[in-house]
Amino acid sequence: MAQNKTNPTNQDVSAFIDHFADTEQKRSDSFDLIALMQEVSGFEAQMWGPSIIGFGIYHYKYESGHEGNAPLVGFSPRKATISLYAFTGLPEHEHLLNNLGKYKMGKACIYIKKLSDINSEVLKTLIKTTINYLQNKYKS
Repeated sequence: MAQNKTNPTNQDVSAFIDHFADTEQKRSDSFDLIALMQEVSGFEAQMWGPSIIGFGIYHYKYESGHEGNAPLVGFSPRKATISLYAFTGLPEHEHLLNNLGKYKMGKACIYIKKLSDINSEVLKTLIKTTINYLQNKYKS
């Protein structure tokens, strides 16, 4: 069975942001997102793989037998946008995206240009809901 490529590492989060975030705006937004996600999640920031900053951990196991660990929520300051991993992608949670602000959507990934484009209170609710959902679904 294939190994999960996104695992926690000991890479320094601040050093990653200083090296990887290509603009002052993205660096500033990244540090602000760390503060926000740490506050809401109660977990410290940790690097997952080479480019994801994650908070908390859960163990998943799919019906296919594939299993692994993943951060409860996280983000990555990618070149074009900041990718937020803070949404379940479930239809019953789509209402949580109302009033979030200016973003684009992947399957369960939210893409933003800058943090000021979104409503931080709505993001906090989204993060809390996602964490609660994952912790309940994937109880140990």
